[in-house]
Amino acid sequence: MSDNFMEIAVEEARKGMQNNEGGPFGAVIVKDGKVLSKAHNKVLGTNDPSAHAEIVAIREASSILENFDLSGCELYATTMPCPMCLSAICWARIRKVYYGTSTDEVASIGFDDGMIYDILKKGASPSVLEKTNVECEGCRKLLDEWEEKPDKMMY
Repeated sequence: MSDNFMEIAVEEARKGMQNNEGGPFGAVIVKDGKVLSKAHNKVLGTNDPSAHAEIVAIREASSILENFDLSGCELYATTMPCPMCLSAICWARIRKVYYGTSTDEVASIGFDDGMIYDILKKGASPSVLEKTNVECEGCRKLLDEWEEKPDKMMY
């Protein structure tokens, strides 16, 4: 763990806040002791609710490496990554995350992911998120086609 990488994440977050691009969130992805990508939250600047600092940093790192597999990388984030970002981190195969503040600290300033954690634990009440599983033969067929595809690349 390097304090320097966390300082870079803090500066990224500050840059995004000062430019009104998003909240106080920054992230740095490191590979072999060197900064591969750095990013800040861009939700407001792009009107993209998925443009969290961690996601933006993952997209940039994947583009630089020309690979979705970021094994061997570490991520430094100014806060504990939200459930969406944690999912992306896992899909990117990043196995080490350092974070500067807790989910409770972030919730105290208005960024409360509690509802999402509740959905993950218990499922969503219909007032929060209505989910309906519709039988879809075409959807099922896609899964079968993928399973049989000889040149598929798992990710």
